[in-house]
Amino acid sequence: RGGSTFHFDAPLMSSLTSALTQPTRVCRLYRQSLKTMLSWAVMREIFYTERSRIRKQFERNAGLMDAEEVERVITEGEAELESMVHPDPYITPHCYGGTKYARNPPMPANVRMVMDFGREEYAIPKSAWRPKVPDLPGHL
Repeated sequence: RGGSTFHFDAPLMSSLTSALTQPTRVCRLYRQSLKTMLSWAVMREIFYTERSRIRKQFERNAGLMDAEEVERVITEGEAELESMVHPDPYITPHCYGGTKYARNPPMPANVRMVMDFGREEYAIPKSAWRPKVPDLPGHL
């Protein structure tokens, strides 16, 4: 969706995330890690190298089987992510909190609004035109 982020305090965040399954927490951690890195590394070349570094960290722990070890690694990752939060995160301009959110710019001068769709003179063949009947007195 893009851009809009909010941060909870640590005890509330841990109680909310503990109800989720471990694969869901890992996916959210990975996605939030990439979004956070996008706030820090504006240039794409830097972001791509950092993305690869983050991916290697996740792949290094992909083979863990012990549930307690997996929980410990996820908790450490969430704590590291919380410490890396950007003070002024990047927000996609058209999303809530962005610079263009709910902005209604004026319509350009060269754009016309047509209210009778399909009934324009150039869309109706000449043979289908009906001659105008003059109004007769006493008729509505």
